[in-house]
Amino acid sequence: MGPPGADAPAGEPARLGQDGRLLFLTRGARMFSYGFLSVVLVLYLAGLGFSEGRIGLLLTLTLVGDTVISLWITTRADRIGRKRMLMAGAALMAAAGIPFALSGDFTVLLVAATLGVISPSGNEVGPFLAIEQASLSQIIPDARRTSVFAWYNLAGSFSTACGALAGGWTAQLLQQEGMAPVASYRVLVYVYAAFGLVLAALFSRVSSAIEPPPSSAPAGRLGLHRSRRTVAKLSALFALDAFAGGFVMQSFVAYWFHARYGVAPGLLGSIFFVANVLAGLSALYAVRMARRIGLINTMVFTHIPSNMLLILVPLMPNLSLAITVLLLRFSISQMDVPTRQSYTMAVVSPDERSAAAGVTGIARTTGAAVSPVLAGQLMAFPALAGTPFLLAGGLKIIYDLLLYRSFRKSETVASQVKAQRDPGQLEPPD
Repeated sequence: MGPPGADAPAGEPARLGQDGRLLFLTRGARMFSYGFLSVVLVLYLAGLGFSEGRIGLLLTLTLVGDTVISLWITTRADRIGRKRMLMAGAALMAAAGIPFALSGDFTVLLVAATLGVISPSGNEVGPFLAIEQASLSQIIPDARRTSVFAWYNLAGSFSTACGALAGGWTAQLLQQEGMAPVASYRVLVYVYAAFGLVLAALFSRVSSAIEPPPSSAPAGRLGLHRSRRTVAKLSALFALDAFAGGFVMQSFVAYWFHARYGVAPGLLGSIFFVANVLAGLSALYAVRMARRIGLINTMVFTHIPSNMLLILVPLMPNLSLAITVLLLRFSISQMDVPTRQSYTMAVVSPDERSAAAGVTGIARTTGAAVSPVLAGQLMAFPALAGTPFLLAGGLKIIYDLLLYRSFRKSETVASQVKAQRDPGQLEPPD
């Protein structure tokens, strides 16, 4: 058996069954809609007349709202029902998109973004990821979890890429046909709202097999019991990483390329199409690398160079080099994701999985919610527009070092990694 975090080769995903295929389909549809909107979201808000500072505030409060709602849903999903909570999340996507399309009033958009689910970054938000991960863990063997999660992340990254490509070029083609920029962006918002309704219909077809087994353990605070301390430690680390990432969410990076180099929406979509495909493919290779050098080494030794590349993006002298460095960064930026997700599922009880994924996910969303308002203020000044890249890269390197130190020295985590090596506990025979 390989190092901690390794399992079946990435090219051999487990058989998913109907529920697994549906969850892959919902992941793909949702991430397509996130990518579709994220490329033009800041351009749309700027076209409505909002300043960079107000846009940053709106995006921050959007993520704050997503955090609160996701926390409530994910910490109750294992008791109320995972299927019901997934359908509720889909309804909240539609509830956010419709007001965004119909109104240009800042207060209305603020309420819709806070109470609904909308992704300004193109990344996963809302309760979906946590509940889907817990559901997949329920219906696949433990030994195949990391591999399935790698494919699951690839499906998400590829769908985000296609969504970004489609969104950018749809807006540009509509403008070429004579539609005003704001009107073309509004069309994309309507499409996003429609995806929420499509997702609700898909989730309604998932069976009860995704629900956790009955448990006699009392539901503790936030739906956790024995794993509370481990989840708290992971959450603190993930929050720092997400805080750094919030400075360079996809919407802001797209806006930076547009403001600095005058990049059109179509080219922006193409850039992020390639970027997200590269990120997804890196998740598959991460499983193979973890088998050779171990989980922690894979996470840290790929993230540090990735974040050094992020720092270099605004320092490039021209558009071609800036795009090249950005794409190189994406090609190794997500290699920790499937192993990190699999590890979280492995070290908690089955009836804690939605809550554990939800709490760690909420920590990430909370961290990411703070930085957009700061990034918006910085981007309002041309001389400081590249600063968010520097802050993000530097803070992420600090996160990598803290993660390495914490996981190397923590007796609690070390004992759980040892348990992960024991095939009798976490890898039952196929």
